[in-house]
Amino acid sequence: MVFRRGQRVEIYRRSGDESWEAYMDEYVGLHGLITDPDNTINDPDALVEVSLVGKGTHRFPQDCLRLLED
Repeated sequence: MVFRRGQRVEIYRRSGDESWEAYMDEYVGLHGLITDPDNTINDPDALVEVSLVGKGTHRFPQDCLRLLED
């Protein structure tokens, strides 16, 4: 899946990626906006920057993200 800036996403599950940290578990279920997709490379293993409502901006593996309907 290719993510684009401004898309609304949910952190819907814990990632299996090695970059997932234990503190990220608290973000599961939160919604945010894509602020910096890796659209230059479109590498499925690249991290995507997401601005979470009330929690700041963080980089997440793509396998824990799903798009929300507008």
